[in-house]
Amino acid sequence: SNHTPITMQAGNPLARRTNDGRDGGGYPSMGSVVAKFRGGNDVDMPGFVGLAKSWTSDVYGAGEMGPAHEPVKGLELTGRFALPKGIAAARLADRAGLRQEFDRFRKDLDQRNTLDRLDQNQQRAYQMVVSGKVQKAFDMSREDAVTRDAYGRCSVGEKALLARRLVEHGVTFVLVSGAWGYFDHHGDDVRWGGISKGLAPLSPKVDRAMATLVTDLETRGLLDDTFVMMMGEFGRTPKINEKAGRHHWTKVMSMVVAGGGMPAGQVIGESDRNGSSVKAGAVRPQDLAATTFRHLGIGLDTHWTNRRGRPIPIVTEGGRPVPELL
Repeated sequence: SNHTPITMQAGNPLARRTNDGRDGGGYPSMGSVVAKFRGGNDVDMPGFVGLAKSWTSDVYGAGEMGPAHEPVKGLELTGRFALPKGIAAARLADRAGLRQEFDRFRKDLDQRNTLDRLDQNQQRAYQMVVSGKVQKAFDMSREDAVTRDAYGRCSVGEKALLARRLVEHGVTFVLVSGAWGYFDHHGDDVRWGGISKGLAPLSPKVDRAMATLVTDLETRGLLDDTFVMMMGEFGRTPKINEKAGRHHWTKVMSMVVAGGGMPAGQVIGESDRNGSSVKAGAVRPQDLAATTFRHLGIGLDTHWTNRRGRPIPIVTEGGRPVPELL
């Protein structure tokens, strides 16, 4: 019930913060599974990009699958794929020159295996730099003011628009997490926000970004091939508390999905009248993972190998695609 996206982003009830402090118990996120077994839809683009300011609390990565399948930190890399002034592609192509130019990235990258990942993927990173495709995908100046206004000039709106650009240019899996202004919605005070001070001003921004994203994808002919999911890490208590807020609630939550060529305009599952428990049609995290992997053409019996040489299934605990979405 703590604020960790691990279980939902992994689509795996076994993936949670363990007593020894290992996030996810070594299990990978869905995005990292996609990065390993599907890769980018374009050879020059990454398979998994995360768009979040608070990385450790908002984006979960590869676990024991390894640093090569960690998400690309989209916000940190915006604008970094352009060649430096006076550096031609021919010079960068030289092996020694390649290492020299990448040294400028090393100084300010984080310490969580990023350098290991860079070493393992140096040639791929070089191709991304000289191709110009990544730079073009991240260049928000190519969007007109009308489009940017439609998404909303706010954290979640800008990231939703960038996500559409990344998908359009060949990234397979994009995770968006906005800067919400409040950490939580337990009550209406400065720290937490609540229903009126936190949720009320935030909801229109999220609604606008989500609606515009789906409409934009449809207009561009991308929606049938793009599976859009909007969810949190857990639900909220059925009753408003004494501080005009709601606490954590793990027994039931809801989410919105769109696109992917799936049947639309339906409500799947049902809670009791108070929204306190599932009454019918429960969808589990592992079912969500199975649905996602099926959409992306990844076999549900696929396994990866952990550090001890043990094969681990990408879908656990009997997960299966949601029938209503087939």
